[in-house]
Amino acid sequence: MAEPLLEDWLCLALYRASRAVIRSYGPLLSDAGLTYPQYLVMTALWQEDGPLGVSELGRRLGLDSGTLTPLLRRLEEQGRVERRRVDTDERRVMVHVTPAGQDLRRQVGHVAPSVARRYPLSTQEAATLHAQLCRVTRVFEASEG
Repeated sequence: MAEPLLEDWLCLALYRASRAVIRSYGPLLSDAGLTYPQYLVMTALWQEDGPLGVSELGRRLGLDSGTLTPLLRRLEEQGRVERRRVDTDERRVMVHVTPAGQDLRRQVGHVAPSVARRYPLSTQEAATLHAQLCRVTRVFEASEG
């Protein structure tokens, strides 16, 4: 049996779709001085009612510390977050959104809805695709560990 052509590979379609969607965020985030990964970090923090631990943040975003640490450092340099060690356990670091980080939330609040409007999917199709992608992710992450 012949191997499928590259353009028929599911992994290539996923890769290209992911890159296209992420690229669409760039122009909407550039005025705020945010990259897409920084936007994900800030969104995860905004959805909390208080600070979030670095390890929990990494788990939620699927990022390892080698990727997350530079993102947090840059956001901290920009005055958007603060990292603080927990007094009772210095190994734990909590990430706090600063007032400037809260102001940023208002500045980029239109971004996700703007991108979502570009999806050529109905609400049901988007929900189905999301569920399928989460399933694929779970399967491959489970096989890693």
